[in-house]
Amino acid sequence: MNKFEEIEAFVSVVDKHSFSAASESSGVAKSVLSRRVRDLEKRLAVQLMQRTTRRLSLTDAGQHFYQRAVSLLSDLDDAEQMVSDSQCQLSGRIKVTAPLALGIGHLSQPVADFMSTHSGLNIIFDLNDRQVDLVEGGFDLAIRVGQLQDSNLIARKLTEVEFAVCASPEYLRENGHPSHPSSLAGQEVMIYSNVLPGRQWFFERNGEHVSPKIKSRIRANNGEFLATMASHGLGFTSGPLFFLQRFIDSGELVPVLSDWVVPAAGMYAVYPPGKLVSRRVKLLSDYLFDYFQQNRL
Repeated sequence: MNKFEEIEAFVSVVDKHSFSAASESSGVAKSVLSRRVRDLEKRLAVQLMQRTTRRLSLTDAGQHFYQRAVSLLSDLDDAEQMVSDSQCQLSGRIKVTAPLALGIGHLSQPVADFMSTHSGLNIIFDLNDRQVDLVEGGFDLAIRVGQLQDSNLIARKLTEVEFAVCASPEYLRENGHPSHPSSLAGQEVMIYSNVLPGRQWFFERNGEHVSPKIKSRIRANNGEFLATMASHGLGFTSGPLFFLQRFIDSGELVPVLSDWVVPAAGMYAVYPPGKLVSRRVKLLSDYLFDYFQQNRL
């Protein structure tokens, strides 16, 4: 009995969506892969896969086991690389999650440069504004903006992110420019649903702190969507300049309350707790840190 071969066969079949594709990719006979997966299910006394002539799908137990199995194989690969004589050559997989607008607008360039330098790497990017569970999702690294709520996470600050409050010229002509944050309470305001309004709509000036009570007809979990809605004259939006700046430069949005400070937030490289940080993940984090020291958001 070889537990490692069974787990490796199971992960390969899931990744390739079929025994035939896994066999072709791994060079292991389809019958051997099938036997190893059957032996794994027999040893665990649970069905991991549902097989039909047309498709293969995971049971609930299979989904949970797959996530842990991927993490286990990744940790083993990391451990081997740490003691390998060929440390100069990075190889293996990095699974990263990041906010959508940040990923498209500002992470694609440095990650492309990093991948061009290290041709042995594979990378999987999940661009999603929702804060996913790093352990459950099998992520090696997350890029997050704002206050980190989970104290168990290991984080490294990459740079500061500046914020602004904006509305379209048309909306401001019809409704006027607010002179104080409290006047936003009577205006059309859009809410970024992944952040509590009290943290998103918070202003400082000369020791005065204001968090107006906001009512909103529009909420969304993507800041760039809200910026686009604001550009159509639907009200005020608050968000990072890394995506608002292009709307401001084009004249679609106008910053307001510029004499008030919307506190900046950190952008962090975040690692899952209790997991070995591989050399390849650390070097990607180092590369992003150096990049954002020279290319401020």
